[in-house]
Amino acid sequence: MKIGLFIPCYIDAIYPEVGIATLELLEKLGLDVGFPLEQTCCGQPMTNEGDFESAKAAEELFVKNFKDFDYIIGPAGSCVKQVRVHYDKLEQTDEVKHVREKTYELVEFLHDILKIKSFPGISFPYKVALHNSCSSIRGLNIAKPSERMGKPFNKSADLLQLVDGLELVELSRPDECCGFGGTFCVTDEAVSAKMGHDKVEDYVASGAEYVVSPDMSCLMHQMSVAHKNGVTHIPFLHIAQVLNGGPFK
Repeated sequence: MKIGLFIPCYIDAIYPEVGIATLELLEKLGLDVGFPLEQTCCGQPMTNEGDFESAKAAEELFVKNFKDFDYIIGPAGSCVKQVRVHYDKLEQTDEVKHVREKTYELVEFLHDILKIKSFPGISFPYKVALHNSCSSIRGLNIAKPSERMGKPFNKSADLLQLVDGLELVELSRPDECCGFGGTFCVTDEAVSAKMGHDKVEDYVASGAEYVVSPDMSCLMHQMSVAHKNGVTHIPFLHIAQVLNGGPFK
C-alpha cells in the first residue's frame, strides 16, 4: 500500500511534531509512505470565504502531487474534508476523482481501512478529554453528532481506548464546536473566544490531565484561549502523538 503523507501547511509551520508522529506511526504499521515535497495549502482558507477561483491553483497542485498514491493520509479533519467534499469545483477527471475518494483523515484510516486493534508498547497513563472537530464529526463521520438519532460511535475514542493506561473523561457537551472555525475566529472574534472558553471550562471541570484531538487547528485555538485565561496546567496534544508515543515537543 503506497501512502501519500499530506501534512497541512499550519502543521508544517507550527506543529512539525504532529507531522513526525503521523509519519512514524504509519511507518510502524509497515506502510510505504511518501511525502511530496511540493505540497502546499489544500485551498481550504480560500474556499471557506467562497473564493473558489483563488483556491483552484492550490487544489490542482494537490491533485498533481498525490494522484499516484493508493491512499492520501492527513492528520487534520478539516483539510481532508476540503479535499473530499469541496474539490467539486474542479473538472472531475479520473485523477481528481481518485484523489477525492482516497484522501483519508488519520483516525478514519486507522479505524476503517487498517482496522487497528492494538498499539503495542504505547502507554499513556493519564485522564484525557477528547475533542473531535466539527469537520471530522459532521463532514467525515468520525463520531455520531448529538443532534442525530442512532447508535453512538466514536472512532477517535475507539483508538485511544487501545492505549494502555489511558482514561477518557466524560465531558458535558463533547461535540460542541470550540469556536475556531477557520476564518470564523477572525470574523466573529468575540463569539469564537467565548466558545473556546466554554470548552476549556468543560475540560477543567472534567478533571482532564490532557486534551487530545485529531485536529490541531482546534487545539491551537483552545490552547490560546486556555493560556489567556490562566489555564496552563492542561497540555493539548494531537491524537497521532499519543498513538505513536511522541514526539511531544
